[in-house]
Amino acid sequence: MMRVLVPVRLRKAVRTWFDSRYISISDHRQDIRDALWEVQTLRREMATLQSEVERLRNARPPVSDPVIGRADKAKIDDAHRLAQETAKALDGVLQNEVLVWQAIDDLRAGRTAEKPGERPCA
Repeated sequence: MMRVLVPVRLRKAVRTWFDSRYISISDHRQDIRDALWEVQTLRREMATLQSEVERLRNARPPVSDPVIGRADKAKIDDAHRLAQETAKALDGVLQNEVLVWQAIDDLRAGRTAEKPGERPCA
């Protein structure tokens, strides 16, 4: 390795450029700590969710009882019917909203096509 005399101003400029371009060691360590904290937080949340899923699985009634099976089937069928009706109603609402926005766009296009001296209809 060769050593070369470099003016102090040039050396400072190069060091400043490197410092601005690369992350400092302390910032890098802090980023690693933050990432580790996030991973630990997610691990705790996953453990909580897994225990909740396990609790819900254990709380589920046995399906072998025909009375509970029929009641659950009726609830499931009713929920499915309500979901279908809601989806159809929401589809109609969205289609009407599209029609309203198309009408608004047509009105805006009509106003921009008017002559400069005319007043728009209110």
